[in-house]
Parts: sequence; C-alpha cells; structure tokens
Amino acid sequence: MSRKELDRAGVMSRVESEDLKLGDAARLMGVSYRQAKRIRGKYREHGAVGLRHGNAGKQSHRARPDAERSEILRLVGENYGGAEGERFGPTLAAEHLEREHGRKVHAETLRRWMLKEGLWSRARKRRRMRQRRERREHFGELVQLDGSQHGWLEERGPRGCLMDMVDDATSVAEIRLEQQETTWAAARVLRNWIERHGVPLALYVDRKNVYVSSGSEQERMSGKPALTQFGRMCQKLGIRIIAAGSPQAKGRVERAHGTHQDRLVKELRLRGIDSHAEANRYIEQEYLAEHNRRLSRPARKGEDYHRAAPSAAQLRKIFRLEYEHSISNDWVVRHQGRHYQLERQRRNYAPAGSKVTVWEAEDGTLGIEYQGQALRWKQIVAPMKPEKTHRPADRTAAAPRRKTIPGAGHPWRKRMNLTTEERQSVRLWKISNALSAASSSAAP
Repeated sequence: MSRKELDRAGVMSRVESEDLKLGDAARLMGVSYRQAKRIRGKYREHGAVGLRHGNAGKQSHRARPDAERSEILRLVGENYGGAEGERFGPTLAAEHLEREHGRKVHAETLRRWMLKEGLWSRARKRRRMRQRRERREHFGELVQLDGSQHGWLEERGPRGCLMDMVDDATSVAEIRLEQQETTWAAARVLRNWIERHGVPLALYVDRKNVYVSSGSEQERMSGKPALTQFGRMCQKLGIRIIAAGSPQAKGRVERAHGTHQDRLVKELRLRGIDSHAEANRYIEQEYLAEHNRRLSRPARKGEDYHRAAPSAAQLRKIFRLEYEHSISNDWVVRHQGRHYQLERQRRNYAPAGSKVTVWEAEDGTLGIEYQGQALRWKQIVAPMKPEKTHRPADRTAAAPRRKTIPGAGHPWRKRMNLTTEERQSVRLWKISNALSAASSSAAP
C-alpha cells in the first residue's frame, strides 16, 4: 500500500472508533464528503485492504508489449551500452533510438527500463548545495567563456580544449575544439559568436593570463589599466570583461562542460572522428544547432542586447596581436628578435625615438603602423655583435701591485697624530703666509 492509502486507513479507524467525524475526516484526507463516504464503505466491507488501488500489482493498459521492450533494450545494450564512463544516458539514448532506429520511447520510461536491466545506474550523491545566481534577463547581456581540457577524441586522436561560450539568459552555446586555451583560441570562438549573434555587452571569464593581467609594477604605479591581447580586442569591441572569483561563480558554463563531455564525446565516437578539423566541421554543421534547439531556453525579457557586428575589415583590424616598440636612430624597429628597416615615407613620417605599433594577424601577416597609418618596411639581417677579444696571458708581466699601507713616519700619519694646539698653530701659520703674500702683491 502507498503512503496515502495507509494514511486513509488510519483516518478511517478513528472514524469507526467515533474519535473523528466523517466531515473532519474528509478534510484530513483532502477529499469531498461524498468521496469520504465511499472510502468508509470500502473500509467497512474489506478493511484496510479495501482502500488499496484496484490496479495495484497489475500491468498498465498503456504499457509497451514485452517484445517491443526487449527489442529496445537490446538496441540500447548493443549500440549505446558499455562501461560506466562510455554508456549513453537515457535521454541521449532515447534521442538516438528515435533518430537512428525509428523507435520512439519517452526518456523517463527508458530510464526505468535501463535501471531494471542494469544498463544505467542512479545518479551519484550530489555535493553540498550552493545557491545559484539568478540568470540575466536579456539575450547578450552576459556571456560566459571558458575552456575545458578533456580527451574529446578519446584514444583516436590528441587531447584538446573545447572553447565554450554560453549565454547567461538563454543557455545558447557556441563551441570550438582547439589544442590549448590560448589567445587565438578565445579570439576564434568569440569571433564566431559575433558573426552569428552580434557583440555582447559583457564576458564572464576566469582569472587566467589569457583574459586578465595583474600588470607590471610601472603600470600599477601609473594607474594605467593592464590589458592582455584578448582584453585589448574586447576593449575595441566595447565588451566588458568580468573575472570570476571561483569556478562555481560561472557555474552555467561549467555545467555545460559536463553536458558536452557526455554527449559530444559519444557523438564523435559514433562517427569515428579522429581530428580537430573534422570535429569542428561536425560541430558547425550538425551538433551545435541540435544542442541549442534542445537545451536553450527563452530569456525572461525579449529585448536582444547584442550590438551590431562590425564589418569583416573592421574585425580583421580588431582580432590581431599588437605590440608597441620604439624606432631607433637609424629607423630600425626590433620585434621578437627580428629587425625591420623603415623605408622613406611620403606622408606619414615617423621620427626616430617615437612609438610604433607592430601587429600580427592570425595567418602570420605582419604590419607596422604609426598613429594609425601603415608604414612601409623591409626585414633586414640583424647586425652581428662584435666578438670579445681575449688577451693572451703574459707570463712575463709584473705581478699585480699590492696594496700599500702608510707607515708610522708618513706625513698622513704625522698630520693625524697632531694635537689640538699644534693644529691650531699650523692653521694660524697658513693664514699669516696668505696675508703676507697678498700684501706683497699689492705693493707698487
């Protein structure tokens, strides 16, 4: 018997012992007075067993046939089973059964079947609860960005880092598989987001050197904000960077990592994908659209806070690495061990000692600008440093001069040994000599 049926049996026993009126019993059971009378009749006729539901222990009329249930479980075991870290969950397995085999079954129904057959285990005990931060209200108001190092290709290919962007209001995602979480990796996924949705207001990132910098001592003393290369790109786009204090603070993108580590890894395994290029092609063409369709949600308010995306030419000028260097007296700029000779300019003249910007594009293209204008240059061979000449050892040379210490009869010693009266007489003698010399020079 269920808990509700046991509670009703206890209430009916109090009614039969006249400790409780039937009207009060109806309110205790949450039913009408007429329904309470029916329950009392069953209790008087059959006792507590009479309150048990009539279909208890019987198969539901809506249950799937045993043959169909066995066939579905066979497909799950052969195609989507395996070890605990490899097998598909009930939700993902139900999606593939409908798409690949034409067998439609509800995920919760499949979950019960898989639990009974040992094809799935219950969720592990959850960690200590943390209160979740409320979602932002508008699409594009805040986007979380993070990288996840994982064996995305398992043993078929190299490890990689999945760059994941998740909108805080809608959970719309943009992902890309890279080798490492670098400046260019973050720039590529951000550029994909901008081209697809527009420029968001803010990015929520962790405190890695790719995104934020503590700055040098000179920058901290001058009050100049320290920017990384990625931070400078976001500053040009008008995107505010917010650094999280802990992984739990950006929990939405952290939970999205777990979803991709379950679903994406299995999808890549089914298709035999073994390289980052093939994985990104599959993500772009199939996986991402299906993921956003299933797991995204509408924002609480309909206004889109994305700003219009810049043109392709403007994006090329924004997504590049920039370095500031000084021009030497011979109009040479040094950058990463290479030397670039500035050629004679017609209009934009850069004087020696001034600052120029050396930029590098993702494809390796390099340029030099002065006050926003491009300069003509050519790479030259670095000048050879003069070799240090070593004198051969001269064994006939004299020995090094030893340090001498004045003796007791040295004038320095005598001067130091004078008494106070003797020093005063010497000083008076010097004064008298100076006066006599002055008088003799003034005489005709």
